[in-house]
Amino acid sequence: MSERAQTAREYAGLVDQVIFELEELGATAAYDADTIDANTTFMEILLGEVRKLRADMADGSYLFGRQDLPFMRLLRKADETSLPFIRLFYQINETHKHGLDIQPD
Repeated sequence: MSERAQTAREYAGLVDQVIFELEELGATAAYDADTIDANTTFMEILLGEVRKLRADMADGSYLFGRQDLPFMRLLRKADETSLPFIRLFYQINETHKHGLDIQPD
């Protein structure tokens, strides 16, 4: 898998997947707090920011940039133990900063 999404559809799919994973993690934490070490406030803030990114993509106001996405500041102390799908955030951020990884034919 490339570090960056190759198409706009793939990029939006990565964001959708992160939203799904965060919702699932939140539901698991709410159901059985003993099975997961989760800071629900952290996840709610993160989920809100990722949803905002997806809404911007959907309404056409999203722009690629050269700086990290705002939610990356929340991931500084996170790892795969707390967020098993953390690599998706980094893949989304790389695509945001460097654009789509368009492969020549």
